[in-house]
Amino acid sequence: MNSSSTNPFLKPGDRVLFLTGRLAERLVRRNVEAVSADAGFSGEVHVLGISVAALMHVDWLLKKLPEKLDRYDAIIVPGLCRGDLSKLSERYETPFLRGPKEIQELGNFLGRGSSPPPSLDSFDIEIIAEINHAPLKTREEVLALADHYRDSGADRIDLGCVPGQSWDEIDQCAQELLQAGHRLSVDSFERFEVERAVAAGVDLILSCNSSNLDWVSGLGAEVVAIPDDPQNLESLWRTVDALDRKNCKFRIDPILEPVGYGFSQSLARYYEVRRRAESCEVMMGIGNVTELSSVDSSGVNFLLAAICQELSIKSVLTTEVAHWCRSSVKEFDISRRMVKYAIDERTLAKRVGADLLLLRDEQVATMEQSELEDLAAQLRDSNFRIFVEGGKIHIMNRDGYWTGSDPFELFDDLEQAGVSIDSTHAFYLGYELAKAVTAMTLGKQYRQDEALNWGFLTLSETSAVDRRHQQRKRGSSYHE
Repeated sequence: MNSSSTNPFLKPGDRVLFLTGRLAERLVRRNVEAVSADAGFSGEVHVLGISVAALMHVDWLLKKLPEKLDRYDAIIVPGLCRGDLSKLSERYETPFLRGPKEIQELGNFLGRGSSPPPSLDSFDIEIIAEINHAPLKTREEVLALADHYRDSGADRIDLGCVPGQSWDEIDQCAQELLQAGHRLSVDSFERFEVERAVAAGVDLILSCNSSNLDWVSGLGAEVVAIPDDPQNLESLWRTVDALDRKNCKFRIDPILEPVGYGFSQSLARYYEVRRRAESCEVMMGIGNVTELSSVDSSGVNFLLAAICQELSIKSVLTTEVAHWCRSSVKEFDISRRMVKYAIDERTLAKRVGADLLLLRDEQVATMEQSELEDLAAQLRDSNFRIFVEGGKIHIMNRDGYWTGSDPFELFDDLEQAGVSIDSTHAFYLGYELAKAVTAMTLGKQYRQDEALNWGFLTLSETSAVDRRHQQRKRGSSYHE
């Protein structure tokens, strides 16, 4: 068995037992037989007295498994089996592993298990998150937004001021933010605001060019040097030279332009700045692209992070004003970790994390039509099983098998077939069919009783089965 394509718990010649329920028996046997020979282990299947394998629980298995299982080197339970597997491993002195959620993913499960997931703890791009028009917000709003940005991954909070206005309370607001543990910058050309902010403890000023060089360079804070005209880099170099002579700490921002206003040319300027000033710190204001482009921002943030990482641009300025950018800080935080790993390890930024796969899933398990029909023929209870396959929704129970792409028509088909559906199950069916239509539309993986996967935006969902168990524990009168 090739160690590069197998689970680290399995070795050549291992005897592996796969646990399943009655309904999935044929599908499990077919996949185990197909995979085990190629993977180099001996696979057996044990069918337990339960219809749906996903309903297994460790405590239930402790009661139902045979007394001895010492002839096996590893035992694989269904991926949706709940509970602490260490209880089983300790009792039987045999490794119990949780398999894939879909048996069709068994081959990939064995392959991915050969090495631990990559660590994405490392990054070296600072995220500066701007509170846009901060003077127009209440103190509570500013503090709440700063906390949100920090929780999303921001390293510094930028106080975005309003051009032409003076914020009299900027020093008080800055002091409260600093006391709350935030690092701050101020985005203003108004001398009154900048001086009061620096006096309060703000240590980065956005921005500096020939218009304010004379006074901003003497405040003792780091500044961001920008060109007088983004098209004229020579004006930037004059400011940089002056800051250097004054021993004022600075970072350079040649200004990223929005798409439609010289975006690619501005990227070329960043390349030129890095070529000419190899050791200088550089910043990029990425909000000019994310905020000013009506597209989902996650992919845009990733590409901008890749550009920054490759050009050693060590800080970015971003915000979350546009609705489509409402999670932009978190998106960039994930992106900077992914690109850091890819570049450091000289590998593709592929399968190094799925948190940014928001609309599409990393992969989708599929079933053949014959497998669906085989499963439908085995059903002996009234509980609905729902699948999404081949651009259609498939519903089945002991009373029949219905398929189509319109959930309303499917519900009508159930009624016409005389299937009795009470209000509780009608609500459940409608909820699941809504998820199924969403999955079918986007090509996502649908698993009944589970939340759809939206990457880092996924909201956990308590399954209907778990809800019933919880209600019974509370003495509910709910019945299936």
